[in-house]
Amino acid sequence: MRVFHKLEDVPADFGPTFATVGNFDGVHQAHAHVLRDIVARAKANGAQAVAVTFEPHPTRILKPEAGLKLLTPTPEKLRWLESTGIDAVLLLPFGRDLSLMTPRQFAERILKKKLHAREVHEGFNFRFGHKAVGDVNMLAEFGREMGFEVKVYPEMKLRGETVSSSQIRRLIGEGRVSRARHLLARPFCILGNPGRGRGYGSKYTVPTINMARYEELVPKDGVYITWTRVGSERFDSVTNVGNRPTFGAELFAIETHLLNFHPLELTPDTEVEICFLERLRDEIKFPSVEALREQIARDVKKARRYFHLLRLRRRPA
Repeated sequence: MRVFHKLEDVPADFGPTFATVGNFDGVHQAHAHVLRDIVARAKANGAQAVAVTFEPHPTRILKPEAGLKLLTPTPEKLRWLESTGIDAVLLLPFGRDLSLMTPRQFAERILKKKLHAREVHEGFNFRFGHKAVGDVNMLAEFGREMGFEVKVYPEMKLRGETVSSSQIRRLIGEGRVSRARHLLARPFCILGNPGRGRGYGSKYTVPTINMARYEELVPKDGVYITWTRVGSERFDSVTNVGNRPTFGAELFAIETHLLNFHPLELTPDTEVEICFLERLRDEIKFPSVEALREQIARDVKKARRYFHLLRLRRRPA
């Protein structure tokens, strides 16, 4: 997959293309449906499948007070976009110039002249241009004038729930990670590096791996059944998200207990990925370290049961 980091990076002879424009935060099931369609259409017509997206997310520029936390930081978003089979991503720097571009200018400069689009595929609620005044009807009008067709996708719902980035963020913020997994078609994961803990786990309860400071979206404070990848190895795990109130700690931490632990050589650059499968309980303050230790043993027992049943379901008949 080719990545163009600005409009000028796109070769003059690039195209024709089948394109889609969006933020693609999470690259969830609705995104994947559109992306698979443009890949198939491009292949059938000897064209390039292209996703146009933005860095940073426009909300961070237009509404910084919203404090938007992303499902997928840009490197992860690009990885998931590549997994759909698209040929290229145009990662447009979102700043003043782009925010002031009218819908007509966007369609003409980017879709027509730069990408030589034959078809543009968008969700029903797509908005574009200065102050988001452009919609799919306006895009279709420009398409008729500029020589590209527009395909509009209706709202996708799964079990009555809308598949959207904002809905998935809400579910994760509520700790409903198993429901978010359904809309994403994969577990919600965070990727980072190991950080330095305070030693509470190894001293008082169970050894843990602490995640370095993570700036994007994390689930609601609590205890979760997880998978944790450390470098190239994946472990069944139980992860605590929160402030460790039993120890009177005030600093937020993400710490993971590996169920099938063996000694690991960690460096500040080691990749640690935590994938959230199921919420076990709230994070609470226990009356003693012993009470906490007993609760952790119950959490681990539930997690082992969860993974045992998961493997039974996956075992061929």
